[in-house]
Amino acid sequence: MNNFSELILNQSLVCALSAWFIAQLIKVIIALFKTKRLNLLLLLSSGGMPSSHSATVCALATSIGIHEGLGSVAFAVASILAVVVMYDAAGIRRAAGEQAKVLNQMMDDLEKGDISDFDVQLKELLGHTPLEVFGGAVLGIAIPVFTHFVMNF
Repeated sequence: MNNFSELILNQSLVCALSAWFIAQLIKVIIALFKTKRLNLLLLLSSGGMPSSHSATVCALATSIGIHEGLGSVAFAVASILAVVVMYDAAGIRRAAGEQAKVLNQMMDDLEKGDISDFDVQLKELLGHTPLEVFGGAVLGIAIPVFTHFVMNF
């Protein structure tokens, strides 16, 4: 088997990338129902429900656990990576988003006072709520479980 075949048949990689894509697609669908507009840019955005970061790392860890065992070094590494990513998504990135919201409000207030013309808006949707992280984690665990035990992949 050549390197490309090994890459595209890597079950853990396929599960992780599938989890990311499905999480991003769910965001597009949720936004479509909320706004009645199709926004495909959400496929590449961060933040929102479910967390694609959480889905990706949980799918990776779960798939490795299924295929290599819960006692494997690879599972330990992937699990610690998942915890760090989810902590960052719900903690640090969420706090940065809250700060961006405050700064944007301050800039709006300054603009109303006609002090200066501020054109730059900071991105406020950087992190996730704990529920969004949990939703991504559940999705990420479900995909490799489904592909392994139901589809025998």
